[in-house]
Amino acid sequence: MAKRFEQYCPIAHAMSLVGERWALLVVRELLKGPRRYTDLAGGLPGIGTNVLATRLRELEAAGVVTRRRLPPPAASTVYELTDYGAQLEEVLHAMARWGARSLGLPRPSDELDPDWGLNAFPALLYPERAREVTSLYVVRIGDDAFTVRLDDGCLHVADGAHGEPDADMAMDFQTFYELEAGDLDAVDAIEEGRLRVDGDRDAAIRFFEMFSAAPRLAPVAGDGDRLRPRVAAAARA
Repeated sequence: MAKRFEQYCPIAHAMSLVGERWALLVVRELLKGPRRYTDLAGGLPGIGTNVLATRLRELEAAGVVTRRRLPPPAASTVYELTDYGAQLEEVLHAMARWGARSLGLPRPSDELDPDWGLNAFPALLYPERAREVTSLYVVRIGDDAFTVRLDDGCLHVADGAHGEPDADMAMDFQTFYELEAGDLDAVDAIEEGRLRVDGDRDAAIRFFEMFSAAPRLAPVAGDGDRLRPRVAAAARA
């Protein structure tokens, strides 16, 4: 059972439930849907089997994860998030935005997660700005392409280019990073040739208003600078 702190501190309590190494990454994998133990191990390179077993046991005890036996012919055990555990999606999205801003651009030697785009767009979606929007976009970033659809503000993301988009956009990874971080304006990116748009230019500009790493919190009086977009991170050695 998770430790109950004498001081009423929700953050400390949350960290006692999911603060151990790999715990939130296990949650991230389960946000994709039910997974077998072997699926989880394959999606988390570097995790030891004993560590994975321990984290799953702890997350079950905390009511974050549950497991069930699939009926024949599968007849295997899968792990999945409880309704309570699924509420961590918002937490992970906020952490992903924060982590990307401090991590900076990937180096040429860095290996991107194969599902990076499928994870990135949900994390970048600013729901209030996308409310009631219905649009289709194809987003080409380097050699990768994604279809991003908003259906009355509800997001659907798929690998590859599909359908007839309102805007088909192409850019390199650095341009995408600077656009979503707020360090580059979409209009400037188009005029400089860094963002190439086939289709509705205005739709492309709106896209980077709706998909953004901008803080979701209103500034506290006198603290406006604290929540401003930070300058692009320097290239890592």
